[in-house]
Amino acid sequence: MREAVLRSHRQAGLARLYGATALACLFACAVPTASALAQQITAKSVPSGTQMLLAADTLVYDNDKHTVTAVGGVQIDYGGNKLVAQRVVYNRDTKRLVASGAVELINSDGTKVNSDHIDITDDFADGFLNALRVETIDKAYFAAESAERMGGVLTTFHNGVYTACEPCEDKPDKAPTWRIKARKIIWNGEKKTVRFENSNFEFFGYPLAYLPAFEIADPTVKHKSGFLIPGIVYNNHLGVGVKVPYYFALSPTYDLTVTGSGYTKQGFLGEAEWRQRFNNGQYTLKIAGINQQDPNAFIGTGNRPTVDSGDFNDPNKFRGMMGTKGQFAINERWDFGWDVLLQTDKNFSRTYNIEGYNDLVHQSSIYLTGLSDRNYFDVRAMRFEVQEDTLSSDPTARSAKQPWVLPSLDYAYIPDTSVAGGQLSFNVNARVISRNRLDETLDGGSVLRVPGIEGQSSRLSAEAEWKRTFTTDDGLQLTPLLAFRGDAGYVNANSASLDAITSMANNPVVGTPGEDMRSSLARYMATLGLEARWPLLFSMTSSSHVLEPTAQVFVRPNEQYVGGLAVPNEDAQSFVFDATTLFERDKFSGYDRIEGGTRANVGFRYSGAYDNGWATNAIFGQSYQLAGENSFTAPDLVNVTAESGLDKRTSDYVGLVGFNSPSGFSGSLSGRFDEQTFEVRRAEVKAAYSSLPISLSAKYAFIEAQPLYGFTTDRHELTLGASTHLAQNWRLFGTGTYDIETNVLVKDGVGFAYNDTCFTYIMTYSQTRDTVTKEVSQNIGFNLSFRTLGDFGSSTSAVDTIQ
Repeated sequence: MREAVLRSHRQAGLARLYGATALACLFACAVPTASALAQQITAKSVPSGTQMLLAADTLVYDNDKHTVTAVGGVQIDYGGNKLVAQRVVYNRDTKRLVASGAVELINSDGTKVNSDHIDITDDFADGFLNALRVETIDKAYFAAESAERMGGVLTTFHNGVYTACEPCEDKPDKAPTWRIKARKIIWNGEKKTVRFENSNFEFFGYPLAYLPAFEIADPTVKHKSGFLIPGIVYNNHLGVGVKVPYYFALSPTYDLTVTGSGYTKQGFLGEAEWRQRFNNGQYTLKIAGINQQDPNAFIGTGNRPTVDSGDFNDPNKFRGMMGTKGQFAINERWDFGWDVLLQTDKNFSRTYNIEGYNDLVHQSSIYLTGLSDRNYFDVRAMRFEVQEDTLSSDPTARSAKQPWVLPSLDYAYIPDTSVAGGQLSFNVNARVISRNRLDETLDGGSVLRVPGIEGQSSRLSAEAEWKRTFTTDDGLQLTPLLAFRGDAGYVNANSASLDAITSMANNPVVGTPGEDMRSSLARYMATLGLEARWPLLFSMTSSSHVLEPTAQVFVRPNEQYVGGLAVPNEDAQSFVFDATTLFERDKFSGYDRIEGGTRANVGFRYSGAYDNGWATNAIFGQSYQLAGENSFTAPDLVNVTAESGLDKRTSDYVGLVGFNSPSGFSGSLSGRFDEQTFEVRRAEVKAAYSSLPISLSAKYAFIEAQPLYGFTTDRHELTLGASTHLAQNWRLFGTGTYDIETNVLVKDGVGFAYNDTCFTYIMTYSQTRDTVTKEVSQNIGFNLSFRTLGDFGSSTSAVDTIQ
C-alpha cells in the first residue's frame, strides 16, 4: 500500500482526475440513496456542468486494485448536495462504493441520512447500509440496524423504527411520544407505499398494540387512494357512531371521499364529497343520506311536537342533503363563488353534523365580489336556513319564515383626490326580498311585531358623504360633515301582511283588510354635522393619560315613512345603544331605517398608560334629541327601538371602562343607565386572567326586559371558563353558561388535552339544555392526531364546542 501511496503522490494530477471522476460518480449515486431511505424524497437534479468541490486529508489512487480512496475528513459538495465521511472508496471493477465512519449525506432539499457504513452499487440497484438513521425535510425519522435496496425499487429496513417525533435535546435517549418498531419496514418506490411487518406501536415507550402487518402511503405522497383513519362520535339521539372514510385519488386536480357511518340508534349514513381544483379556484360537492331506524327518537325533542304524522311512523324515513361550495378568482380583483345547501328537512345537516353545513343558521348564497384600493363591490343572492327541531308543517318554524334575497348589492368608493380639502365617499346598497310566509310575533292573540311581510319588497339607497378635519393651535379638532342620501322602494304585500299590520297598535295602514297592497316610494335624508374633539395629554412621573372630550351635532329633517308597509324593516332589526355606538352618525344597523331630526352626542374618551405595564380606557356619554321627531320613538313593524334608551329626548347614560395588566389580568365593565335614576338597564362585566399554568374567564350579562321588542322578561346570563396546564403538554379545561332568570344551566362542558410536536389528544364532554323544555342533549367528542399518520376521532366541531 505504501507503494500505491507513493505512486499516487508522484501521479498527483492523474490521481486527482480519476478521484474527482470517481467521487462525482459516488455522489451522483449517493444522492438517490438519501431519497430512497427518506421515503422517496428525491434530491433536485444537478445541472450539467456543475463543479464538484472535494476536500480530504488524503486522496489515494490504487492502480492495482482499481480503487480511488478519500481518507480523513472527507467533504463533498456537488450541486448543493453534501456528503461527509471519514473514508470513501470507489471500486471501478465492481462499480461499488463504500463510505464509512460517521457518514452523513444531506441532499439539496435538506433530507439527512446518517449511517456507520454504506455499501452500494453505483447504479443503486442493490446495496446495503448499517446502523442507518434518516431525517426527512418534514421532520420524520427512520432508524434501522441495516437496510438493503433491491432492483432499484424496493428498500427494506431490518429491525426498523419510524416516528414523526423530534428527539428530546436534553434526553436524546428518551423514548418519543410514539413510534412504530417493526421487524421489517418495506418501502416500495413504484407503488409509493410503506409496509410494516411484525410491528409494535409504542406510546411513551410502552407497547400499546401489536400489528402483524399494515401499510400506509408514502408520507410524501399527496394523493393516494385508500382507507383514511376512521372516526367515532356519540350523541344521545343517534347513539354511538363509527365513521369509515375511503379516499379515491382520481387525478392531481380532483378526488372523491366516500364515508360510511354506522349509528347504533339510527342505522347507516352514507356520505360522498367530490373536490376539484383549477388554476383559479376550486369547488366541492357533498351528498349524504340515511334511512333512519328510529325516526320517532326525534319526536318531542326541542320545540318539535309529538304528532301522528305518517312521515314519522315510517321506520325507514329517508333524510338527506346536497351541498356545494366554490370560489374562483376571475382576476386579481374579482372573485365569484357560491355556497348552497339543499336538504330534505330543516335540521338534517345539523343533526348528523355534516361538516361544513352544520351551523344553526346556514346562509346559502351566490356572489360576485370586487375589491381594489379604493373600491368595493359585492352582489349576492341569499337564502337563510334555520336548522331547528320543528316539523315542516309547524307555522311557528323560523326556517319557513326566512326570505329569499334576490339580490343584495353593496358598493363603496372613496376618490383618491381630496374635495375642498376633505374626504369624499360614496355608498350604494340595494336589496330585493321575497318571503312566502308572514313572520309575526303574537301576544295574547294580537300581533305584537312583524319582522317580515309575506310578499316582496325592494329598496335602492345611495349616499354621498364629505368631511374634513381642522386642528386649531390649541389642539381642538373640528370636523364638519355633509351627507346626502336618497332611497327608492317598492312593496307588494299579501293580504295576510296587511291584516297583521293593521291590527298592530300605533301602526295604522291605509288599505282594506283581506286585500293585497302595492306601493312605491322615494325618500331622502340630508345631514349637516359638526364634531369637536379636544385631546388633552396629562403626563405624570410614572404614567401618561389622554382625555378627549367629544361633542357632535347632526342637523337633519325628520325620518320619512316610518312604520307600516311603506318601508318594511328587514335589515335594521338588531339595535343596541351602548358606548360603542354613542358617537355613530346613524345608530341603526341597516339601511331600512334612517336616524332623523337634530341630535347631539356628548361625552368623552379616555386612555391611560403606566410605566408598570398597566393600561386603562373608558368611554362615557349621553345623547340628546334637540329638534324634530325622534326616530327612536317612532315604532316600526319590529319595534326595534322600544326601551332602547334613546326613545326619549334625553337618552340613558352609556359607559365603558376597561383595564389590562402585565400580570395577565384584564377586565371591562360596560352598561346603560337610566338618565334620571341611574338604574342599570343593560350591563356586561368581563374578567380574565391568563398566565401559565392557569387561564380564567368570566362574563356576566344583564338586559332589562323589552316587551315590545319581544323580550318579556329580564335576561341574566353568567358564563365561566377555565383552563390549566396540569403538567408539561397536559391541559384541563371547562366552560359553563347559566341562565339566572330561568334557573337553567344552558350549556356546560369539560375536557382535557395533550399536545406536543407529533401527537395531539383532546377529549370533551358537553351538555346543552333547552330553557323551555329543560331537555338535555349530550355530546362526547375526542380526537387523536398522530403526525404523518392521520387523525382519529370525532369531527372538529364536536370537539370545539367548549374550547
